[in-house]
Amino acid sequence: MKIYLRLAAFAAATGLAACSILPGSGPSGDVVIESGTATADRPDTAFAVLEIGDFVVDVLARRAAPSLRGSFGDYRPPASQVIGVGDALQITLWEAAAGGLFSAPVADRTSPGSRSAAIPEQVVGRDGSVTVPYAGRIHVSGRTQQDVEAAIVERLRGKAIEPQALVTVSRNVSNTVTVTGEVTAGARVPLTLRGDRVMDVIAAAGGFRSPVHETFVSLTRGDRTARAPIQALLSNPREDVFVRPGDILTVERTPQTFTVAGALGANAVVPFDARGITLEEAIGKAGGIQDSRADPNGLFVLRYEPASLARDYPTVSPILMSRAWVPVAYHLNLRDPSALFVARRFAMRDKDIIYVSNAPLTEVAKAFQLIQMLTQPAIQGAAVSTVVK
Repeated sequence: MKIYLRLAAFAAATGLAACSILPGSGPSGDVVIESGTATADRPDTAFAVLEIGDFVVDVLARRAAPSLRGSFGDYRPPASQVIGVGDALQITLWEAAAGGLFSAPVADRTSPGSRSAAIPEQVVGRDGSVTVPYAGRIHVSGRTQQDVEAAIVERLRGKAIEPQALVTVSRNVSNTVTVTGEVTAGARVPLTLRGDRVMDVIAAAGGFRSPVHETFVSLTRGDRTARAPIQALLSNPREDVFVRPGDILTVERTPQTFTVAGALGANAVVPFDARGITLEEAIGKAGGIQDSRADPNGLFVLRYEPASLARDYPTVSPILMSRAWVPVAYHLNLRDPSALFVARRFAMRDKDIIYVSNAPLTEVAKAFQLIQMLTQPAIQGAAVSTVVK
């Protein structure tokens, strides 16, 4: 009997000593806070811990959102388009009377004769010029249609009878924007003289195919590229900037998600249903916290913040500030009723992690279950031995 009791006592002691190695979904809230709080003797923390409150929410609200206007401005289109290399031109010439260079001889006294001639379509060569009969090579690149018409007339003056010219761009290649990616029909879209914005060009390419809240557009101009969500252009018309000839628009589908771990209704990767959701909405989408095991004081939102934003937090370690991206664990105490209002103002971002730690009593309950598993055979053996005697 004494042997069984000693075994039970040994099992209980072993179970209590094993509390630190019990199965779990992650570290406790106290461990996270302690690990991320920098002190004078331990400034080299792996991440920073910040309390979600009015100050933090205000700092995050000042962060500049991705913007096309901020990168390229909203410059108005030019009053006219110029001809460029690769454009196709249709040139028609007129004379004031028959019998000239471009008109047929008079067949009879009542007929004025043909007084016009259409030159076959020409593509502007690499030298930026086209050929006009009796006028030679005329440089057209970088000039407007009206400028080219005047140059042709000047070259033909004295050769043709009061010549007139009409220049039409039949195929516009130089004044186009290339649209690729998640659009119905990727194409090189010609620009109009009235000026075209980003959404105009995307619509001309058939529109985007992905859901609005998952669609982003990148504008490349020269050696610069800016990216913004389509919803930003729809909600703020100032973001729908004018495009320029040679711009490249790339429409991408980028699903926005956040990860849920710990004592929540579901541990999973959860997609956004809109452009942005708040922390309280994210908790609801994850099924809420499990009141049977969650620590209300152990909710964290983990993400990387740019160093330019982290500088506004005075408690962030200088060692962390030396990095381009600073790992931050935002802490929220749901035991405080005001935290629910703050959670509504805290915006979630793509690839955030929501972690809720287990309550301390949950770990104690696990330890007692382990003790019961270890001591149950001893207790049963003692009971059998007593019956036999």
